Amino acid sequence: MEFIIEEGKCLDKETSTLILPALSIGNVGQLAVDLLVSSTRAERIGYLDDPYILPCVGNDAYGPTPCGELALPLEAYDSRNNRVALVQQRSPVVKVVGMLSSPSFLIIMYVNLDVGLYAVLVSISYTKLETTESPAEKILLSQSIFHIFELLLILDNTLTMHEKLGMMVGFAKNLADFAVAAGMNHVLVLSSLEFMRLQKIDSSSGMQIYYLSSTNTDGTDDCCERLGWKKWQEYNPDQRTWKYLSTLAEGNARQDDNLPFEDEPEDEDYYPSLPFAALFSCFKAKGIKVTCLMCYCSEGDNTPEAFGLAEATSKLLGLSLDNSHEGGGKWRIPFSWRTVYGPPPDLSMF
Repeated sequence: MEFIIEEGKCLDKETSTLILPALSIGNVGQLAVDLLVSSTRAERIGYLDDPYILPCVGNDAYGPTPCGELALPLEAYDSRNNRVALVQQRSPVVKVVGMLSSPSFLIIMYVNLDVGLYAVLVSISYTKLETTESPAEKILLSQSIFHIFELLLILDNTLTMHEKLGMMVGFAKNLADFAVAAGMNHVLVLSSLEFMRLQKIDSSSGMQIYYLSSTNTDGTDDCCERLGWKKWQEYNPDQRTWKYLSTLAEGNARQDDNLPFEDEPEDEDYYPSLPFAALFSCFKAKGIKVTCLMCYCSEGDNTPEAFGLAEATSKLLGLSLDNSHEGGGKWRIPFSWRTVYGPPPDLSMF
């Protein structure tokens, strides 16, 4: 991972806390980081280039003008008055890199079965297939589409648990190295969890914040407890996949390790396979204090959960927010949110 600093900018030497999202259901962590960047008036100081992250580019997420800065996959921000750095991740981690050749061209593709990138590639091929007039080119494109699906099926069936965790752990290790080099002593990971997996639903207190901390071996933290949050009960450092994840993070696992869960992962192996678990394990392995703040949600409009995670982050770190913005209120809504979910429904239809 390479940290490219923008000209004339730098990370404040007094900054010691890093906030970043873990990609998960509903993108709540990313939305919360958007809120924090906007509301603390954090300055973008550069970006991170990592081979494990899918490339992407977009328009300025925070500026109101079309000619703003381009948004990149991994951006670094610094809130000097809060002594907090933030990393915003806008694209997922690659699971495997594949290469496919045909008589007419070569396709090198990043395959991520969770986000359907293959569908984009095939959509592009179909568009070309519909517009071309050449019968020979139609045949080649049809063959290429078939081979893309064929390759995806092969890759999906051959990925082991080690390989599925490996890409995410590789990315998490790179982020941990960056945090160490930047002098961070506390990392805050914001994530969401699938509501359908919540074992016990407590509807008496609204949205519940759960935490997981490296402060103690059982994941507890006195400061989080004082804020009224519940320790996430699904964490078990002695469970086989959590133990294996720790081994990977510490660099002690080998490709030829005889893993007892390679053939049929069980339900308890689900959570350690998520991005937040790899980030937690890798930061912990580097000796950095890491706290995960999490909430359960479903797919849809998850801005309320994003506000909840951002509020929890502000409480834990004692952040100073900029209230001098149009519309007032505690939080400065990112400009890009205007087009996230479209306009509200026409109430006359009800």
